[in-house]
Amino acid sequence: MIAQLRRLAARWTALVPLLAVVLLVLTWGRDLPGGIVGAITVVLAGAVLAAVHHAEVVAHRVGEPFGSLVLAVAVTVIEVALIVTLMIDGGDKSATLARDTVFAAVMITCNGIVGLSLLVGALRHRTAVFNPEGTGAALATVATLATLSLVLPTFTTSKPGPEFSTVQLTFAAVSSLILYGLFVATQTVRHRDYFLPVARQGDATGDDRHAEAPSSRTALISLGLLGLALVGVVGLAKGVSPTIESGVEAAGLHHAVVGVIIALLVLLPETIAAVRAARRDQVQISMNLALGSAMASIGLTIPAVALASLWLSGPLVLGLGNTHMVLLALTVVVSALTVVPGRATPLQGGVHLVLLAAYLELAINP
Repeated sequence: MIAQLRRLAARWTALVPLLAVVLLVLTWGRDLPGGIVGAITVVLAGAVLAAVHHAEVVAHRVGEPFGSLVLAVAVTVIEVALIVTLMIDGGDKSATLARDTVFAAVMITCNGIVGLSLLVGALRHRTAVFNPEGTGAALATVATLATLSLVLPTFTTSKPGPEFSTVQLTFAAVSSLILYGLFVATQTVRHRDYFLPVARQGDATGDDRHAEAPSSRTALISLGLLGLALVGVVGLAKGVSPTIESGVEAAGLHHAVVGVIIALLVLLPETIAAVRAARRDQVQISMNLALGSAMASIGLTIPAVALASLWLSGPLVLGLGNTHMVLLALTVVVSALTVVPGRATPLQGGVHLVLLAAYLELAINP
């Protein structure tokens, strides 16, 4: 019976990504009726679950922290491609698209995924244990990238409005790439042990608690299917966005809510994978996923939009408003206080989730 269930799981996790890509090709750029949108939503949910499954297979084969890095970078690369595509097609309406998407990703990952993982891990195992050295380094990098890319444009004077000049944008893009590259080298080579799950006594452990590692062939197949699933997730999320926009407008909500909803959909694979890791008492993997996704979102998006700005005619607004800067500053302070002890109770998880709720509430009622 168990063998049959495993074969069934292998079949659907292979078929759903292919179905998602086919459906994406057939529906891209078209006005969709309600029934088709419903079918897309079902396939989208299946693609999210399939992406998590294949990410865990790859992570088990390559080990941590490489597994977390694969999922975070894969999602972000596809998301960046989507952002640039929308900016090219959107004209002046897309001026704030990169800023809104990156900030939404930072708030969802640093407060939503982190908070949910800490809450699940602490409730299940009394306290959530992680490595403060690695998590602190990741948080410092995220805070620096977010400040350089999203806060400074509000205060620069070379151009009117919360925009960078060409030289400033180039500096921000190069700095983002350098910092992200340094972090990846630190995480995967020089100080890899800082990002491994820790035992209760605080020692790093490489045990991922699975019975047997998959073969190289299985891991490669899962890597390919992971890519297809993520293309399907991001593309189908874009496909249902007109319906989401219509619903948001009908409800009288602010247009920024659309970007938040799409960001929540795109980040579902990381969220599910992080919560699963927290349930296994591997909260460090959850932190790697959350902060790694935030870092990749900034570190890859800003250079991409800087390059795209060479042929985009409209403005590129990156600077945050006062309300969002307050939320970002509070997130950094709370995150630092959470990371320092290397362990957390349900309280810390609840604090982060309240910050996410505040961000979502202000998106609905700015």
